Amino acid sequence: MNSIPNSIPKRPRWRSLALLALLLAPLLWPLHYVAERYYRTELTEQNRQTLDLYVANLLGTLRRYEVLPPILGDLPGLRTVLATPGDETAQAAANQLLKRVRQQTGADVIYLMNPQGETLAASNWDQQDTFVRGNFAFRPYFQEALAGRLGRFFGLGTTSGKRGYYFASAVYDGNQKIGVMVIKVDLDHTESLWGNTPEQLLVTDGNGVVILTSRPDWRFHASRPLDKAERASIAAIQPYPTQAPPPLQLDPDVWLTQSRVLDETGWSVSILAPRVVLDRSVRTVVAIGGGALLVLILLLGLLMQRRRHYLDRIALSTRARQELEQRVQERTQDLERLNSRLKQEVLEREQAQQELVQAQDELVQASKLTALGTMSASISHELNQPLAAIRSYAENAGVLLDHQRTEDARGNLKLISQLTERMASIIAHLRAFARRDRHAPESVALQPAIDDALALLAKRRRAMDVELIRDLPDATLWVQAGETRLRQVLSNLLANALDALGERPQPRRIWISTELQGDQLELHLRDNGPGFSESALAHAREPFFTTKTSAQGLGLGLAICDTLMRALGGELLFANHPQGGAHLILRLRTAENGVNIQPPEDITV
Repeated sequence: MNSIPNSIPKRPRWRSLALLALLLAPLLWPLHYVAERYYRTELTEQNRQTLDLYVANLLGTLRRYEVLPPILGDLPGLRTVLATPGDETAQAAANQLLKRVRQQTGADVIYLMNPQGETLAASNWDQQDTFVRGNFAFRPYFQEALAGRLGRFFGLGTTSGKRGYYFASAVYDGNQKIGVMVIKVDLDHTESLWGNTPEQLLVTDGNGVVILTSRPDWRFHASRPLDKAERASIAAIQPYPTQAPPPLQLDPDVWLTQSRVLDETGWSVSILAPRVVLDRSVRTVVAIGGGALLVLILLLGLLMQRRRHYLDRIALSTRARQELEQRVQERTQDLERLNSRLKQEVLEREQAQQELVQAQDELVQASKLTALGTMSASISHELNQPLAAIRSYAENAGVLLDHQRTEDARGNLKLISQLTERMASIIAHLRAFARRDRHAPESVALQPAIDDALALLAKRRRAMDVELIRDLPDATLWVQAGETRLRQVLSNLLANALDALGERPQPRRIWISTELQGDQLELHLRDNGPGFSESALAHAREPFFTTKTSAQGLGLGLAICDTLMRALGGELLFANHPQGGAHLILRLRTAENGVNIQPPEDITV
């Protein structure tokens, strides 16, 4: 007898909100893209202005001293020294003159050399590291000045050990070159003006070696590999404190770089902004967008709650009327059933034999359809993860091609090819599994199988910010299993762990460890999710049993894993960890290292 239920069935309103949240969550990706593009443009423009300011300051410093050597070369007091190199009185007067000029101009050192490169007079004549009587004919600026050009050179002083930029000009007596006037500019003061800012500045010379930088630990490091000719030139002119500058390792994922070439000096000025500045602003915008999305979902939840209360009131008002009508119908149906029961008993006896034969045929057909449905559902379940990875790699390859990174894109296509081979192997295995084919166990390395399963789920794990804690030995562990089947089991179990952590707040963790028990190896998989309910522990090995929605899974993962483990001669155990979360144990027989006398199951059709 039918009856009206005593209460209105509960509608899964919060499940609808969760589904709505999943549908709206992809809106955060275009928000992230727009925010990153905006802040990158702002940061680029800001860094460009900063770079222009520093370049103007550097060029202004150099240009202030560029015209001094030709002017000083015309002073009579200096020409007298060149004409009478042995006259000590003329030399002393020239030293005093150069010292006064240095004090007035702010140059580091000013000195005069004869055509043989010997220093006759210098502004630092009274200092311990005086240039007087020093010979610098090997320096490029001296050679360029004698050739009739304005000599330019950056280098480390062989006498003082200080960095400086040298300007040199020939001193003429008519058309004859009688000497060379040199001014050394101190660049330490210019470098000190850059200060302590998040942005880092560096200047590289024609050899790609850092000569000026706001990071002292980067100084005199090579930004690119040096060829044989460059190394020989460095050894000859000695511009740096070392003849083999160490390489400068700059991670392009950490720094956003802008550069400008100075044609006058052949230098390259670069400003490096830490990417964390950009990422911090983008994360703030995404967090605000996520908060706004959460508020929207909560408002929708309140509207749904009010609508539910309204529907409940309508249902209660119609309930009494429905009960009265149903009682009248039930009494009428009782009389009709008594009359029809007599007729049905006669017909049932006649149809019993026919129904028995028909039932046998339907039972055979139902068994076939059940097996076919189970195999189809299994293939669909097992191919979801490789298909998701292929989609991710394909999208990434498109982005790489847009950025002309063909080699990286080719690597993604290679990974897609490997995943298709894996899908073919899974399909072949499931076909064999449906036919109840048996394969002799083979020796399989456990760590590579775990790495392969983790790589398949790496993007999803990073997106969920799940911490992976591995406690695996360095030595390779070998077990008796099938390579494809073992990776299939590990992928399913790790995917279930990520599903369980989906609604848990941070921190989210997954532990992977091993333990030897005689001739068996136990692989422990644990998460800090909600764990198994009593119903889940009782029915976890049954096909199509699931605690998820139909859109999230078919309930085949654990059932397939349990069947595969038993086919491999192993065992899959389910439990809850004392500290919370699910705890799964895979028991497999150990095998000899690298021994596999059976053909791999992956090639079996």
